[in-house]
Amino acid sequence: MTLFPAVVEAHLAVLLIVVPLIAAPLCSLLRRESLAWIFAAAVSVVCLALAVAILGQVMANGPIAYEMGGWASPWGIEFRIDRLNAFVLVIVSAIAAVVMWYAHGSVRAEIGGDQQPHYYTLYLLCLTGLLGVTATGDAFNLFVFLEISSLSSYVLISLGAGRDRRALTAAFTYLVMGTIGATFYVIGIGLLYMVTGTLNMADLAVRLAPLADNTTVLAGFAFIMVGLSLKLALFPLHLWLPNAYTYAPSAVTAFLAATATKVAVYVLLRFLFTVFGTDYLFEELTLNGFLLPLAVIAMFIPSLVAIFQTNIKRMLAYSSVAQLGYMVLGLSFASITGVTATVIHLFNHAVTKGGLFMALGAVLLRTGGVSLQNMAGLGRQMPLTMAAFVVGGFSLIGVPTTVGFISKWYLILAALEDGRWPIAFLILASSLLAVIYIWRVVEVAYFQPALEGRKIEEAPLSYLIPTWLLIGASLYFGVDATYTLEVAGSAAAHLMGNGG
Repeated sequence: MTLFPAVVEAHLAVLLIVVPLIAAPLCSLLRRESLAWIFAAAVSVVCLALAVAILGQVMANGPIAYEMGGWASPWGIEFRIDRLNAFVLVIVSAIAAVVMWYAHGSVRAEIGGDQQPHYYTLYLLCLTGLLGVTATGDAFNLFVFLEISSLSSYVLISLGAGRDRRALTAAFTYLVMGTIGATFYVIGIGLLYMVTGTLNMADLAVRLAPLADNTTVLAGFAFIMVGLSLKLALFPLHLWLPNAYTYAPSAVTAFLAATATKVAVYVLLRFLFTVFGTDYLFEELTLNGFLLPLAVIAMFIPSLVAIFQTNIKRMLAYSSVAQLGYMVLGLSFASITGVTATVIHLFNHAVTKGGLFMALGAVLLRTGGVSLQNMAGLGRQMPLTMAAFVVGGFSLIGVPTTVGFISKWYLILAALEDGRWPIAFLILASSLLAVIYIWRVVEVAYFQPALEGRKIEEAPLSYLIPTWLLIGASLYFGVDATYTLEVAGSAAAHLMGNGG
């Protein structure tokens, strides 16, 4: 049984991008916040349905190649969707749908009334960009969608200025560093185009194979790597991320933390394993000798910094930088198990961190802040909210029955398969740092008395239901990860050239 008629199914790949792209300007015409929210929420649900249908098609019939305007690749722009980006499309659209339901109350509480309808327009534009980056098979078209998502992200972050003016500085810093990253990326693509005469990724892979030692190709690869590392906030190029996550409105932080960096990791996977190729990068250039130590450093230093944060949003922001280290560690093994760990962690970290930032949005609503002192006694005053935070914290640590355990288990397996048992030990040791910073919150929330005279009600259902949808997913897929591991494993095998 299919979700859509046959005539629609033939165009699913492009509809997933066109629907939110057209909806964004239409949403801007709706002056009332409630109407804009209903419209944007409906579009988000449609995008989720389209993404699920695409994943079903790809799993059943293999990769989808959609030629825009009937122009055959490499002359025309092609959307090419295999198991990897089909999975990422589902992650992005699912998070978008859940966060949109959360946004109804959160946007009203944190963003000025005249700016609220604009939030939904920008949200749909950001969603369009992220979905486009994931679906396209054209390297320059990817840059265009990357800029659509980035420009809308900058403005979304700045909407937090109504509560804290530092949101403007955070947005400007992100704009500067994001622009540098995009410039590096487009310079790299230009160098590759100069040598190969093509921008289609599949065609690039074929034409680059005999040109591996070409100096221009190597320079292009270096520019692309730096540009993408800035976009995904890989340590030490992460400086834009902590303030962006800290001062953005709660709904914006939850959405960007769960999607934007994950899409950037996907693009890194696509270029490393599809465009440039595993054999050349990891065997001849020994890229893993650079990525692996960088990933290990990223696992530890941001986690150490997180321990000393008193603002819990900033603490989780540094935790996100550390989690990106785990993702890069998995791909640095250049094995099916390692890449599976990276791909599954894209999903696992999205649901965990999205739920955690939503819980903090509920705390902000009731207490007016998210500092450590605001958490005093909340375990008794907001039991459902804090229970969600604790479960999400367990997932960051990697406690069994949570999705975080699945990710770290596969990372350890990949390390042991590669004969790197010290790395397996370091993965376990880095998890102990997460125990420390999560325990600081638990201790204050459950073992300290509430602030004198403060009476707080539990968060409203508009906050709790979407928060627990994501946190519940982190529990469910931590117990039964059959399907997510099947998709991640087959995507990894395809990237490594061992699967269809």
